[in-house]
Amino acid sequence: MTPLIEDYALIGDLQTAALVGRNGSVDWLCLPRFDSGACFAALLGDEENGHWRIAPKGAENCTRRGYVGDSLVLETVWETRTGTVKVIDFMPQRDREPDVMRIVEGVSGSVDMSSVLRLRFDFGSVVPWVRRSQGHRVAVAGPDSAWLRSEPPVKTWGQQFSTCSSFTVAAGEKVAFVLTWHPSHSPRPDLVDPHVALESTLADWAEWSSRCRYRGPYREAVIRSLITLKALTFAPTGGIVAAPTTSLPEEIGGVRNWDYRFCWLRDSTLTLDALVSAGYLEEAAAWRDWLLRAVAGDPADLQIMYGLAGERRLPEAELSWLRGYENSTPVRIGNAAVRQRQLDVYGEVIDSLRLAREAGLDDKPHAWNLQLSLLGFLESTWREPDEGLWEIRGRRRHFVHSKVMAWVAADRAVLTLEQNPSLAGDADRWRAMRDAVHREVCEKGFDPVRNTFTQSYGSQELDAATLLIARTGFLPPDDPRVIGTVDAVRAELGSGCLVRRYSTDGVSVDGLPGTEGAFLACSFWMADALRLTGRVKEAEELFRQLLELRNDVGLLAEEYDTGKRRQLGNFPQAFSHIGLVGTAMALAGQDTLETDTAG
Repeated sequence: MTPLIEDYALIGDLQTAALVGRNGSVDWLCLPRFDSGACFAALLGDEENGHWRIAPKGAENCTRRGYVGDSLVLETVWETRTGTVKVIDFMPQRDREPDVMRIVEGVSGSVDMSSVLRLRFDFGSVVPWVRRSQGHRVAVAGPDSAWLRSEPPVKTWGQQFSTCSSFTVAAGEKVAFVLTWHPSHSPRPDLVDPHVALESTLADWAEWSSRCRYRGPYREAVIRSLITLKALTFAPTGGIVAAPTTSLPEEIGGVRNWDYRFCWLRDSTLTLDALVSAGYLEEAAAWRDWLLRAVAGDPADLQIMYGLAGERRLPEAELSWLRGYENSTPVRIGNAAVRQRQLDVYGEVIDSLRLAREAGLDDKPHAWNLQLSLLGFLESTWREPDEGLWEIRGRRRHFVHSKVMAWVAADRAVLTLEQNPSLAGDADRWRAMRDAVHREVCEKGFDPVRNTFTQSYGSQELDAATLLIARTGFLPPDDPRVIGTVDAVRAELGSGCLVRRYSTDGVSVDGLPGTEGAFLACSFWMADALRLTGRVKEAEELFRQLLELRNDVGLLAEEYDTGKRRQLGNFPQAFSHIGLVGTAMALAGQDTLETDTAG
């Protein structure tokens, strides 16, 4: 049986990440970076596409599992007829090459164990040549090489293009496996003591987690989400990927399968807010600096997403040899949406940089000039249609959220100039733009009969992104139009505690067949909107219900299937965890995003 998406846990080293199932199998890992080819791709195919399972012989799913304290070190326990054993999985923060370490420890009795390692480079398509060398099993194929060793050595043999091991652990005994990737042209990587690495990894995470200044309700959920966001950070550049996976479906068996191993500008404001509010100013500064590097250049060339180091070319391709998660095809790498026009990103970038300045992050001399350049371009283009934040693959429209974020761009520029009169800029010019956008949105994007903002000008469809209207300051929370929009979105897009992004019934605005699950970030937005409009008890109850959707180790995917009651989409999803942190802090009175209302 294919594991459910929520059957997986995450380990990582701040440059890439792996998914480990309840059955002890690592089914997804891209090396050496998040956006590299996967050497374990069973998640999107089957075992022949690469995996690494360590488990008691004859056992299936574990008895229980969890992270060790506030860390990304995973402990999986099996209770068997002959004894109890645990496997500790982690990836230490690397000096040079990435390591996956798996320490098997006997707890009681005696347990016969099995390890099966199937390395398949380039997303499960390339079978490496494996040989013995200096106590290692060495797998090589083209540019990739991986070295496997165990301490102490155990019986190991090759079978059906796999590396198999068999051993027994008694109470108190330990067997450690270390898998190290490196470029095939380089010398053997340095040996790392797995037990020393475990202690240093736990110490690193304990120190990092202790810096979290949030002490309100739901702290366990908040710190786990912050650890997840940290795990999705590409340490060399400060970029944060939307998810470590590609093509986990938004509909089982459907075609809505996208590559999320990149950095989206749409997440920037909410990510910065979550990091700043929790006291992680170093991470917030790194993300801000990544943002400045990525968007530098001609404002007309601003993209909605970039690679881990700010790369602009992310060509989309389909991997025909992978059958897809539960036969959901195509499996895609790269993302063609990178070429879309989404006018909201200008507002998100400018809002992010203002938030960074208010948080006390050191101001970059060129940052304000960059914002003025972005504003100048947006001033001449905000009246044009775009693909919107949901990256529709249908025709361009005048999306209300895109216009609201154009208002945000002008509004934040005005506020910045009012607070910093020494900065260059024409506040009157941006006030005029702000007022013009506000007027048009209220005239063309609002349905007075239904008392709600719509998805786009003249449309009947609704959009959960309009829940952000009060949060951005576009209108005050007690405005009847805001309250009407919240009620309409909940009635038409809601299902229990969950909210869909937009309707996919009939001919969908996104130009794609099929449907999708409820969008978890939008569900957190609903809780925020309820709180802002004075329905705090409803917001708290909704938030508690959303917390129940996390898996057993506190992780959330992008979406949730309300019918089959399971998670959908790429996993774990940064946007979902950002939403969780933001709502928890807002309910505790520790949010920083709310702004004064203009208009």
